[in-house]
Amino acid sequence: MKRLRYILQHRYLFKVLAIITILYAIIDTNIIKKESIYKDETIFDGIIYKIKESDSKTTIYMNSKEKLVIYYYDEISNLKIGDKILVIGSLTKPTNNTIPNKFNYKEYLYNNQIYNIVKATKITKIANNTNVINHIKNVVAKRINKIYKSNEYLKIFILGDSSSLNEDISKSYQTNGISHLFSISGMHISLFAGILLYILKRISYNNYYNYSIVITFLIFYTVLIGETPSGVRALTMYILFVINKLFNLKIKNIDIMCMVLIILLIINPFYLCNIGFQYSYIISFSLVLFSHKIKKIKIKILKTLYISLISFLVSFPICIYNFYQANFLSILLNIFLIPLVSIIIFPLSLISFIIPPISYILTFFIKIIEYISLIISKYQIGIISFSKPSLLLIIIYYIFIITFLYNEKFIFIFLIMIYHKNILFFNSNTELTILDVGQGDSIFLKLPYNKANILIDTGGLINSNYSVSIESTIPYLKSIGVTKITHLIISHGDYDHMGEAINLVNNFKVERVIFNCGEYNNLEKELIKVLDKKHIKYYSCIKELNIENNKLYFLQTKVYDNENDNSNVIYTKIDGYRFMFMGDAGVDKEKDILDKYNISNIDVLKVGHHGSKTSSSESFINEI
Repeated sequence: MKRLRYILQHRYLFKVLAIITILYAIIDTNIIKKESIYKDETIFDGIIYKIKESDSKTTIYMNSKEKLVIYYYDEISNLKIGDKILVIGSLTKPTNNTIPNKFNYKEYLYNNQIYNIVKATKITKIANNTNVINHIKNVVAKRINKIYKSNEYLKIFILGDSSSLNEDISKSYQTNGISHLFSISGMHISLFAGILLYILKRISYNNYYNYSIVITFLIFYTVLIGETPSGVRALTMYILFVINKLFNLKIKNIDIMCMVLIILLIINPFYLCNIGFQYSYIISFSLVLFSHKIKKIKIKILKTLYISLISFLVSFPICIYNFYQANFLSILLNIFLIPLVSIIIFPLSLISFIIPPISYILTFFIKIIEYISLIISKYQIGIISFSKPSLLLIIIYYIFIITFLYNEKFIFIFLIMIYHKNILFFNSNTELTILDVGQGDSIFLKLPYNKANILIDTGGLINSNYSVSIESTIPYLKSIGVTKITHLIISHGDYDHMGEAINLVNNFKVERVIFNCGEYNNLEKELIKVLDKKHIKYYSCIKELNIENNKLYFLQTKVYDNENDNSNVIYTKIDGYRFMFMGDAGVDKEKDILDKYNISNIDVLKVGHHGSKTSSSESFINEI
């Protein structure tokens, strides 16, 4: 035992092994690419391990020869976790994001060892669940569903399932930096363990016996909630700390954290790619690393503030890398919300599961948190956007963060944040981006040194709840450091060209809007109401736009009797290249443009009306 204790107390052993393990995980997840064993199969069978339902489809996650995601668009019932099913359908490969920096679904599935999507035409249950854990999970889920009030939070705190949470509320938690409160993590594991130990110590003074029962329960619970990365991290960390305490191994806490990382990345290298694991581990590691400083603070509120500050700073680079913004108010929010969740809401959730009427009391506190979160996210209180940082910038951030936490010199972090926030003022490039907005147009032009940011059209999907601007355009603009649109140019009033305009001006700073010639249609009138309310300037039927040393020429000919031919057709020369953006202009306007303007040798043409046969005539193409 002495020899073992001596080895385990070696100063650099676990730190070196942790670095080696991280390098191994990086190589395994990024360099050694895994491939699917499926080729052209159309029939699949396997065990369901997760079900997610929406209005349009049911998504089933299935363990077969490898993990599969099943999309089923017909009604389906009576399927439970653990059931064995037969699926008939076609294999498709997940696609990469087509807008830079947007969520990459293919990469997300790959990091969860899922390589294929099956679009199912028929699903048949061939065997009921026989797994005890899955049976318990189904029983618990069934009971939770019968509890009328706040059952989505019972699913979160008991089953680790946040799929039922309202999307707007979930996004507000993420925006405000408090989503960690609503996922199974170290806080919840510690509370479970604390409650159990409190009860067991009233029965027995045998620590080995008590901790064995607690660890057994926590292992069972971690399996029950689906072995989430943050949950497995919390469980492993708890077990190692208990072993260190019971056997008096005298391993330093920081070395235990290194051991946690080594064990988990050996078990599953893809944990390194999981955002929940990154948050959970980096915060836990930092709190252990600076525990000596935390212990020195005697005033409880100041201690809580310092813990919140450490948690915010060390998670800041991860946050801005993935979401391109951070809420600095979360430092104060967590001081209020962590005790509210850990002392009131989490215990009330457990009690509500046993005594359902208690859920009415739980709902009262839940509504308080939801209201606060929605208000803060709606008015962007404390939220500051940052462009997606490079790996070098992330390393610099962590160097300055660690320097501050050791020496309390905040000036370096402050300066790097100011530089990062204003990074576009140092960018000398002109960039033109054609955004994939589906059926529609959206073109973004950024001039050097942040002199102007011009968006031509917004896109818009008719009869769809999907918002292109909220889900794609705004995140993309934030990811490259854009904080305002100086000119929003609407080519014409069709929905697939300006349907997202109101969403855009309601959620992003827009300085001025430019309409095409002709009368305003109903869609344009609705936008103008919003512009008037927000005191945003707007113009129509202009001939040219002068921006610094650049000119955008609007090739106006006459007012037509249709919205498409009234489209703004824009000609500009950027860095020696000639561009033309045709909107939905048809062959009649093309002919009029050739008659009125001397246009030739266009380098890049955005064709009219999405390449429709009504546009881009042979004579027009030959001429330009």
